[in-house]
Amino acid sequence: MSCMTARLRQAAAGACLLALVAPVAAEANPTMVVDVGSGRVIAHEEAFKKWYPASLTKLMSVYTAFRAIKAGEISLNTVITMSEKAAAQPASKMYFRPGAQLTLDSALKLMIVKSANDVSVAVGEAISGSNDKFIARMNAEAQRLGMTSSRFVNANGLPGKGQYTTARDMALLAVALRREFPEYASYFALEGVTTGSKDYPNFNLLIGRFNGADGMKTGYICASGFNQVSSATRNGRTVVSVVLGSDSLGARADLSAELLQKGLTASRAGELLTQLRPYGDGRDRVTDISAEICNPTARQIRSEGRDDAGRMKLLSPYIREMGRPPRMVFAGLVPGSETPRKPAAGAGEIANVPIPKPRPTF
Repeated sequence: MSCMTARLRQAAAGACLLALVAPVAAEANPTMVVDVGSGRVIAHEEAFKKWYPASLTKLMSVYTAFRAIKAGEISLNTVITMSEKAAAQPASKMYFRPGAQLTLDSALKLMIVKSANDVSVAVGEAISGSNDKFIARMNAEAQRLGMTSSRFVNANGLPGKGQYTTARDMALLAVALRREFPEYASYFALEGVTTGSKDYPNFNLLIGRFNGADGMKTGYICASGFNQVSSATRNGRTVVSVVLGSDSLGARADLSAELLQKGLTASRAGELLTQLRPYGDGRDRVTDISAEICNPTARQIRSEGRDDAGRMKLLSPYIREMGRPPRMVFAGLVPGSETPRKPAAGAGEIANVPIPKPRPTF
C-alpha cells in the first residue's frame, strides 16, 4: 500500500507507520457503497467478511423501533423509563439514573448521535417488555431483510460473544432505513444534541462537512476498529457507504467521504445488492483486530493525528471545515424527571471515543 493511499486511511501524516503496525486493519478493510434508489452496488471490498458491528448495532435497534412505531405499538411521544439494567450499561452512556424518563423521540436522538448504550437498552425494554425479547425481535427483523450474516446479542453494540455482521448486511440495513422510513431521515442528519445542560456533537465527522451528507451512524470497540455507515444525497440521488475496521476517527471519515463521492458521481450500473453472491475468506469466523487497534503504538499515532488544540486532521479533499458550531437539538429528560448522574472520575468511553473538533488539512 502506497503512502498516498494510506493518507486516505490514516488520521496522521505518518500513516505508513500505522500500516506497518496494523496490517490487518489496513489490508482487510470491508467497504461498500450502494445507490439507494436502484439498489445497485457501486463498489465493494471484503463485503462478506464477518465483523463486529460495535455501535452500528444501534441502526438495527432504531430500525426495529421505527417498525414498532409503524405498527402502532409505540409513538415518538411515548415516555421511556430507565430501568436498573439500562442504567447499569457501560459507556458510552447518558448516566441517567433508574426511574429517569425521556420521550422515544429524545431517546432515538441520543442513540444515534451520542451512541448512548443505556438509552438503547431502555428503548428495547419499552418496546418489547424485556431486553431479551427486543434482541430476538432485532434478529427477526434482520433475517426478514436478508441480513443472513448478522447476529445481534445486545441492543447497543457493546462487546458480546456471537455478535457479528458484514459490510453487505449493513448496506442492506442502511438502504432499508432510507427507503422505508424517509420521514425519519432527519434523525440521522443531526449535527448534535443537547440535554439542556450539555451538548453532544455527532460522532459522524461528515455531517455538516461533506457536501450532501445526511447520516447515518458510527461505532467503535477494540475488536472492530472504527466503523461507519454513511449516507449522502445530491440532486435527488442518495447513496450509502459502509466502512468497517478503520484505524481512527479521521481514517473512517476520510474513507467514507471517498466512497460517498465515488457513489454520487458514478453511473448507476452495477450488480443488485440483493443478488451479490458471497465471496472471500473470513466468512466462517468474526475478525478481531483488537491487537492492531488497542496497542500503545496505534494510540500514539492516533494522538499525533490531532493538532495542538486537539482538532482532528482530516485528509480527504471532499471534507470541508464547518466554520461554525454544530447546530444542537434537544434530546433530554422529561421536565421534572430525574437529573443525570455525573460520570465517575476516569469513566471510559467503551463503545465510542471522545469526539475532537475537526479541521481539515489538505
